[in-house]
Formats: sequence, structure tokens, C-alpha cells
Amino acid sequence: MAWDPSKFRELVSGRRRGATAALLRAGLRAAEVPYRIAVGWRNRRYDRGKIEIHRAGVPVVSVGNLSLGGTGKTPMVQWIARWFRGQGVRVAVISRGYGAEDGAANDEALELEQKLPDVPHLENPDRAAAARVAVEELDMQAIVLDDAFQHRRIARDLDVVLLDALEPFGFDHVFPRGTLREPVSGLARADVVALSRADLVAPAEREAIRRRVLEHAPRALWMEVVHHPAALWAADGRQQPIDALRDQPVAAFCGLGNPTGFRRTLDACGYRTIAFRTFPDHHRYDRGDVESLADWAKALDVRAILCTHKDLVKLGIDRLGPHPLWALSIELEFLTGQAEFEEQLRRLLSLGPAM
Repeated sequence: MAWDPSKFRELVSGRRRGATAALLRAGLRAAEVPYRIAVGWRNRRYDRGKIEIHRAGVPVVSVGNLSLGGTGKTPMVQWIARWFRGQGVRVAVISRGYGAEDGAANDEALELEQKLPDVPHLENPDRAAAARVAVEELDMQAIVLDDAFQHRRIARDLDVVLLDALEPFGFDHVFPRGTLREPVSGLARADVVALSRADLVAPAEREAIRRRVLEHAPRALWMEVVHHPAALWAADGRQQPIDALRDQPVAAFCGLGNPTGFRRTLDACGYRTIAFRTFPDHHRYDRGDVESLADWAKALDVRAILCTHKDLVKLGIDRLGPHPLWALSIELEFLTGQAEFEEQLRRLLSLGPAM
């Protein structure tokens, strides 16, 4: 089965019916067992001190998730880095650099560079080595680890885990039968649990998710956040208001682990999305992809083509076929928990009482 995020989720969620789908799910369930065993064994080795954990010597905040795909980590990383900078703290973001070509920055680094040019983003599969560079060579005073809940080699002072409200518990199965990276019980390590895209589900559903989280992480701070569309960006840095395309026909594409969230955001903006394409998470667009997208766009009667900011920074073009290409830029907005979260960050930095 060729990898397609949408089709994979249709299968593991049970939405895809029939005998073939049932057989595929049975096979994935069998493959889930060794994966779950390996994850549990690795976590127990960390819990028992069998694997060395490195300390950076400065406050470290980790932002991660429980499941595969996008839960809104990048907007949270940006918000935390911006908060540190607002306190006058020199902060670096460290990530594995997933999806980057040799010697090049990945999509998240390119997006961060555009939005937060004064925050270094270090990409290295050896994140402990990157942390040493940040502290010893760049003289950073704090570190934000991107996508690091399962990366336990670096000690963290605050572990922030995001759950996507549209798919909070990975269909209750570890990969490949579901989308969990580890069992839900792993939430016990979290200091903060943030429900992202919380506005896309009913209050009763949010409360049900919160109660389940409390079973595993009763002392964790609970937050609810939304992804607020901030502006439409062009590759050359031009911006226009979100409402510029309201009620207009558009087409869209994205390379995300969970494209459903992006599609829902387009709908929330009031756009009439008449065509939608998906690519794998962190997809590297090549000439063939651009030509394919341009041909696709030529056949559409739309006002514009839309993508995510991560897609735009990799493409670096402002048109597809006859249509302008715009990225929907997303910012984080808190529904609950912001004041308590900021207080935790202040205590982390020993900045004294809340201001």
C-alpha cells in the first residue's frame, strides 16, 4: 500500500470498510505488537537509568506529541520561543531535522527563520550534541526541543505534549495499527498537556478528552489552544488579510501528517475549497511535483491556490499555473491555561512572581 496519510487514517480509523480493509487492519494489528514491545522496553530503560540522560545546563522545554503527524507543535514552539525572547532570554530551538536534505534546513527551520529571525534553529539527529553547541558556542540561556517527547536523551525541565482534538488518542492503537507513537500511558511523563484545535470539537468532547488525560497525568497542567489563521503569505514576503479570499473558490494542498486539520482551518476561514491534494508529511517538492501542481491548477476555476507555510518555504514560488499561491499562516491562541503556563515558564527561569 503506497503511503498516503489520508488513506492510512481511513484504514486504521475503521472508516474504510470491507473484507480487504479488515484483513489489512488484522495484519497491522499483528505488526503493532513488536513495535509496542520495543517502545515499552526503551522507556523502561530510561526510567531505570540504563540510558544516560544529558543535561544542557540551561532550562529546557520540550514540545512533542503522542501520535504521528501534525498536532500543531510548530505554532507552540514559536509561541514559547517568542515568550522567551520577550523576557530578554536568548533561546534556541533544537530539532532532529526530519525531512531535510543533506546540508539544508527543513521546512520547520525555514519557517522559523522567517517568523523568528533572532532565534537560532539547530538541526541535528544528535540533539544532545546540538544542545552543547547552543549553550557552549552560541551562549544560549534556554532551549526549546521540537518534537522531543519520545527523545529522552536530553533532560527537560518542562515536558509539553499536544493532543489533536480531531484525533487525540491515535485510534487507540500504536503504529502501525494506529497513529500512536507510544501507548497513552506515556502521558504520565507530561508536565503540560495541550489540546490543540480545541475549537473544532464540542465542549463535551473536550471534557471527555481531559478526563481521559487525567487518568494518566493527574498532575499535568491542562490547556486548550486553537490555531488562529493570522494572514496569507506569499513567497516574497507579501501579506494580505485572511478575509481577502472569504467566500471565494480556492484549491489547496499540503504535506502534513494530518491534513484534516488544515482542511478544517480552510473551512473555518470561509473559503470554498473546491479541490484538495495531500502529500506525505515533510514532503520534499521536486520539479515533477511543481509541474504536476501547475497542471492541476490550470484546470481549476479558482481565485488562488493555498498551502501551509511549511509547504511555501520549500517551494519558494508565488504562482501555480495561472493562479497566485498563498500560504495560510497560523498562530497559537489559548482558550484556557495560558496564565498558568506562563507562570510555569517564569518559575523555570526564576524570574520571580507573575508580572
